[in-house]
Amino acid sequence: MSLAQVHHISAAAGDESAEGRFTAVGRGVTAALLAELEPLFAYVLPDGAPHRPTDAELRSLPQAFTYAVLSDGSRVVGRTAPARGESSAPVRFHTHAVHIPVGVPLPGDRLPVEAWRSPHWATVTPAGGASLSDPLGALPPGPAPVREGLDDFAVSRGPWLAAVLSDLRRASEEAAPAGGPVVLVERRSADVARWLGLAAVALPRESAERLTFTTYTRRPGSSALRVVGVAPEDAAAAREAGLRVHVCADRPPVEATGDVWARTAARVWRSRAPELFQEARGLPGDPFAAGPLAVVALCAGVGLGSEERAAAAAWAAERPYALDAKRTGQLVEALTSPGIDDRTGSEFDAVGRLFGALDGRCPAPVTAPLAAMLVTEAVRGGNGSLELPRRDAFVGPEGEAIAGVLGPEILTELESGAGGSRPVARTVQLLRVARLLGMNTRDLLPDVATRLAPALLRETEAETEGPEGYAGPGRPEEGAEAAAGPLRTAGTPGLTGSRGAPGPSGTPRTPGTPGPSGAARASGSAGTPAAPRPSGTAGSPAAPAFAPALLELLDEQFDVRTALLGALDRIAPEDPGAVARFLERVALPFTGTQALPHLRMCAEAPGAMTTLGRDRTALWHRILRAAGLSPFAEPLVLRTAAGLVWEDRAPTVEEARLLLEAATSDAHRAAGTWSRLADAALGAPADAEEAEALAHDLLRAFPQEIQGRERAALQLLALCRDLRTGAPEPGWADRVRTLRDRAAPLEPQVQERAFTALAERLLAPDRPGAELYAFVRSDDTDLIAAYDRAARTEPTRTRLRTQPAYAADCFTVWTAHPHVGPAWTTTAAALLEEVLRPAVRSMSAELVAEVEETVGRTGSSGRANAFRDWNRSRTLGRLGRRIVGRVRRG
Repeated sequence: MSLAQVHHISAAAGDESAEGRFTAVGRGVTAALLAELEPLFAYVLPDGAPHRPTDAELRSLPQAFTYAVLSDGSRVVGRTAPARGESSAPVRFHTHAVHIPVGVPLPGDRLPVEAWRSPHWATVTPAGGASLSDPLGALPPGPAPVREGLDDFAVSRGPWLAAVLSDLRRASEEAAPAGGPVVLVERRSADVARWLGLAAVALPRESAERLTFTTYTRRPGSSALRVVGVAPEDAAAAREAGLRVHVCADRPPVEATGDVWARTAARVWRSRAPELFQEARGLPGDPFAAGPLAVVALCAGVGLGSEERAAAAAWAAERPYALDAKRTGQLVEALTSPGIDDRTGSEFDAVGRLFGALDGRCPAPVTAPLAAMLVTEAVRGGNGSLELPRRDAFVGPEGEAIAGVLGPEILTELESGAGGSRPVARTVQLLRVARLLGMNTRDLLPDVATRLAPALLRETEAETEGPEGYAGPGRPEEGAEAAAGPLRTAGTPGLTGSRGAPGPSGTPRTPGTPGPSGAARASGSAGTPAAPRPSGTAGSPAAPAFAPALLELLDEQFDVRTALLGALDRIAPEDPGAVARFLERVALPFTGTQALPHLRMCAEAPGAMTTLGRDRTALWHRILRAAGLSPFAEPLVLRTAAGLVWEDRAPTVEEARLLLEAATSDAHRAAGTWSRLADAALGAPADAEEAEALAHDLLRAFPQEIQGRERAALQLLALCRDLRTGAPEPGWADRVRTLRDRAAPLEPQVQERAFTALAERLLAPDRPGAELYAFVRSDDTDLIAAYDRAARTEPTRTRLRTQPAYAADCFTVWTAHPHVGPAWTTTAAALLEEVLRPAVRSMSAELVAEVEETVGRTGSSGRANAFRDWNRSRTLGRLGRRIVGRVRRG
C-alpha cells in the first residue's frame, strides 16, 4: 500500500513573527495528527550558524532524522533539513515525513533507521503536493545502505560502545525508562544515526522498533523521544537537565559499564562481525543475556573478557544440548586458549560447571582441555571452590601429561612445613587433585593429617567467633553466661591445669603460674555448678566453607579419612570443646572400625548437653561411656570428658570427688586431670568442708605433680582439717603463716578458711600455750583480725557467759603480752571491753567470783586484783593503765 507523505516548511531563522506551515499532506492524515507532528518538525539552528550560508555551509548544517510514535499508535519517519529560502529568508527548514498507520509495517519490513540515508528524501515540496518517490518504499533490496560503514564507525567509537549500547538497550525496554531520553553528543548528526544503526543491528527487532529518536535537537530536556542527538555545545545543558549524556566527541570514558551483554556486543562490533547478533538470537535464552552472544562470539574467534567468557561457559553448562559438536569444540578451544591470562575465579567456576555438563556427553578428547585447565587452576591458582573433574577424566595420555607437570608441585607443597598456616581448603584441594592424577601420597599422609587436623579446628573457631558466629555447645552468647551457665570462654584450651599439667602444646606449665581458672577460683565460682549450653540455643550451626570439599575428600579417599580422623582423635584431649563444636558443624564419617574414643565423646557431647542440661554428673558418665574405653585402658579419656563437661571452669568439690574416684591416681596423672581436682579444692567456697579432705587426698595421691604455690595452698587446706578434727604437729601457728606466704597470691576463700580454723583453735580451752604465744608474738594483722572475728562469734560469747574457767582464761590471755605490738594490743583491749565485759556482766555473782578465783589460781594475786579492778572499771583507758601497772608490779 502507498503510505501518506507530509511536507512542512518551518519558520525562517530569526523571524519570530513567521510560522511554519504544511505544504502537502497525504490522504488519511488528520488535523489532530498534524498538530501533533508540527512540534516534532521544529528546527533550531546551531549556535554560530551563518545568516546567509554558502552552499557548502548549508549542507554542513545538522539534519534531524526522526522516528516517533504518535498518540493513536501510528508512527512517523521524517527528515528535517536546512534548505535555501527566499531573499528575505535565506534559510528555511523543510521536513519530509512518511506516516505509517497502526499495524502497517515499513516497506520491505525495514526498521525506521534504515531509511535515514534514503536518496528520496525531498528538500522541497514537489509540484502538485505529491512526492514522486516514497523514501521508504524505494530503498534498494538486501541489507540497507545504513549498514555500510558501521564497522568502521564502531571501531572508531570503541571506548564508548559498551556504555552507549547498554543505555540504548535500557531505552528500548517496553516501558520507557524514567529520567528522559538518552543523549548522544556528536559533532555530526549523521553519526547519531550511525549509533542508532549499531543499536538496530545489535538489539532484537521488537526492541529496536521501540527506540524512538531524533538525530538533532536543541531542546533534549523537553523531548518525549527515547534517544536524541545534540551538538557538543548543548551537552552541558543536557547534563544540567539530569539526562544520561554520552559525549562521544570528547575524551573517552574512564569507567566501564557493568552490563556484560553490552560489553560483549561492543566486542562483536569492534571485531566487525555484526552477523553474530542474528546468530545469537537463534540460541535459547533471554535476548539480553550475555551467554548466547558470548558463545557465538567465542566460537567465531572474537576475543572476550573474563566475565563474558564466564557468561558463555555458564550458559553452555545450563544448555549443553543447544550446541552441536562443532560449536562445542570451538567453545572449549576458546575457553582453554593458552593465550588468556586474565581468568577470574567466577570464570573458573563456570568452566567447572560446563565440564560437569559435558563430561560423559562429549568424547574425552573434547573435555580433556577443560579438565586440565581446572586442575591446573586448582593447583597453581589456589581456587578452592572449583568443581574438580572425575578421576577417569584423565585416563590415558592426557592424565600422564598433566600429572607430570603438576605432580612435583603438589608433592612439594604438601611436604612443606608451612602446612600449619595453609588454609584447609587448599590442603583438601591438593589431596583431591593428587588422587585425581593418580599420585602416591601415602608416605606424606601422616604429616599432612597432623597439620590439617588443628587447622580444621582453627578455621571453624574463627568463623564461630565472628560478629554473627554460631554459639554452640559451651560457647556463651554475650551476657548469657550467668543464666545459661556456659562452660567455656572462646579461645581457652579445654584443659585448665595450671600446676605443671600439659597444656595444649603438650609442654608442662611453669609451676606457680596461674591457669585460666584462677579467676574462677578467686571469685568462688566453682561452688555453683554451671550448666552446659544445649546445642542450637543461639541458632543452628552453619557448616564452615571448607566442609563440602572436606567431606568429599574423606568419601573419596579411605586412607586420608583414616589418617585425619586419627589425628583429630589425638588432639581432641587438648581442646575437646573445639572438637565438639567442629563435629557439630561438620558431620565426619567415623562409624568404621577405628576406635576414636575422643572423637566419639566429642560427638556425643552436644546431644548429651541438650538432654541432661545442668546435671554435670550425669553428663560426665554419659560422655565417658561414649568413649567405649575404660579410663584404666586409656587415661586420656578422663581429660577429654573433663574438658567437655567443665571446659575452663573448675568442678565443684563433689564433682572433683567423682573424678578422683573414677580412676586411679596413675590415670589422672597420665591424663593431667589432677589439675582440675586441685582447682576444685582451691576454688571451693569457704564453708565447703569437704574441700579440706579433698586437699588432703590430693597431696597424698599426687605428691610430685602438685608443687609451688598450689602445693602450699593445698597444705594449708589440709592443715585446716587437722586443726578442726585432729592433732596437728607442733608449730602449726607459725606454719599457717609460712604456708600462706608460700601460696601467694592465695585464693581469698582458702585464706579465710585457714585463718578461721587457726583462730578457732587458738580460742579453744585446750589450745597449747606455745602456739598461742607464737601467734601473739607474730603480731600478724590479718591473723589477729581473724582471731578478733572468731572471738566475736556467738559460740565464743556463749561459752564466755556460761563457763567461768573459759572467761578467766580469755581474761588472762587478753591482758598478757601488752607490748608485743600494736595489732595485738589494740585487738586484746577491744575484746576485753566489747566481748568479755558484756559476758561477765551477764553472770551471777557466784559465777563472777568463780572467774576471779580462777584467774588468781592460774595466775597470781596481782592478776586477780587486776580482774577485780577491771570488772569495776568503767573506761577502757583507766582499765588499761591499772592492768599494766599491776602486771608490772606482779
